[in-house]
Amino acid sequence: MIYADSSVIVKRYYREPGSNQVRESWHHGDRVFTSRIAYAEVHAALAHKRRDGGISTVQLRRLANAFDAEWPAYDHILVDRETSVHVRRLVFKQALRGLDAIHLSAALWLQEEIREEVEFWAADEKLLTAARREGLSTVNPEI
Repeated sequence: MIYADSSVIVKRYYREPGSNQVRESWHHGDRVFTSRIAYAEVHAALAHKRRDGGISTVQLRRLANAFDAEWPAYDHILVDRETSVHVRRLVFKQALRGLDAIHLSAALWLQEEIREEVEFWAADEKLLTAARREGLSTVNPEI
């Protein structure tokens, strides 16, 4: 099982360090879970790349449409009381930003629910360190 935060999902659509590993690993049919907040975060990241001049308006539209077409294939975790149970503790204990805490809390909830190991994928070392401290196996596709 894979839990992917937004920084990794973007790599599936926009070529940057780690993109090849994301595409190759996810092609093997593993289920990829993410929080519903990833929808907004991925679109925001793509729009940011457009504002910074990294992609054209045409490329933005193409990448955003590709993401939207595949969005239903991701296993979505709702942001609710159950999946956010760890957020308060994580922001204090692990010093995480709010959205990172939501992603990590969702991954922890998922592992508790399915009682199987969940690989937590992110491209943020601070977040990955917190995930390891919380007992998740981690993957940084940039390494």
